[in-house]
Amino acid sequence: MKRTVGLLLVWVALCVACAKDDVIHISGHIDNPGNVKVVSFYEGDRKLDSVFLADGYKFKFERQASQPRLLSVVVGNNKFPVILTPGEPLQFVADMHQPEDYQVEGSALTTALKDFAPYQRQKEFVQDSLQGAFAKATLNKSAEEIESLRFDYLTEFKLKLSVYTKQAVAFAEQNKNLAGFYAISTLDPEIAEEEIIAYADEIEHEFVDNRYVSQFKEEASKLKRLAVGQPAPEIVSFTPNNKTVKLSDFRGQYVLVDFWASWCAPCRQENPNIVQQYNEFKDKGFTVLGVSLDNNPGSWMRAIEADRLEWTQVSDLQAWSSDLVLDYRIKAIPASYLLDPDGNILAKNLRGKALAEFLQNTLN
Repeated sequence: MKRTVGLLLVWVALCVACAKDDVIHISGHIDNPGNVKVVSFYEGDRKLDSVFLADGYKFKFERQASQPRLLSVVVGNNKFPVILTPGEPLQFVADMHQPEDYQVEGSALTTALKDFAPYQRQKEFVQDSLQGAFAKATLNKSAEEIESLRFDYLTEFKLKLSVYTKQAVAFAEQNKNLAGFYAISTLDPEIAEEEIIAYADEIEHEFVDNRYVSQFKEEASKLKRLAVGQPAPEIVSFTPNNKTVKLSDFRGQYVLVDFWASWCAPCRQENPNIVQQYNEFKDKGFTVLGVSLDNNPGSWMRAIEADRLEWTQVSDLQAWSSDLVLDYRIKAIPASYLLDPDGNILAKNLRGKALAEFLQNTLN
């Protein structure tokens, strides 16, 4: 009987150990939480769970898992990246008076993320500083002056964020794991398109069951289809006279595919610049294809005449329901793609001085 009981206890102990190896676990406490009553847990944009702070402002979160999971611990307005590995309970402590000095214990991967955090905080500081400076500099300025300042600030923004891109890529090269993935996932596609695509190709067959990583790969795949150097998707649409026009009809020329609309104020403000560039370079192999997101033919045609847009204009008058919005991943207008004579993408979203400089360097 004693032998039977002993074997039973061993079996139960083994089962408990197995169960713990299939569970991700984080616990800890939040000092000086103020009005914060809840700690939330996200995987990407998906909220997994929330737990109330108990006595002593303690919390605990457990979930079944078969592999490491990259999550965000959200406390008020603060978000902390963590990697929870089955069988490795993570201890987490944060003080809301100094949230950047949070402490973690029990996970080497989460410790690596904490080491990366200062780079990310510096990037966010640069972004906020430049946005604030731009807003202050553009007070009481004309549309033309604002556009000129926008170019200057965007140039500085790209230059400073390129430093962060190098830091994230270097960190990912040193951390061939979810910590490295997290660093790359924080990059801005407008600044680091090439790096994001290259990394997605590198991890194509890794982290295959991780939802967050799968989302990243899907977005990178979409980004790759419209990356610099890729052939631009075909456009088949209609002029105001209902004539069918294809983008491929313009092969042999440099083409600015300009997405705009009569109701879009920034688009209308940019039109004089495009008119100027068109007139300067139209005899050097450059043209424009205007693609409108209007749904009112009258407003569309009046805007073409008022802004003196002499180049080919097309629209299916479906506005944001147009298939082209999906094909070209248009999230806001004005948006543009500059194509080479073979129909491949040379550059994207060039406006104001940026468009003028690119055409000068390319066509002269």
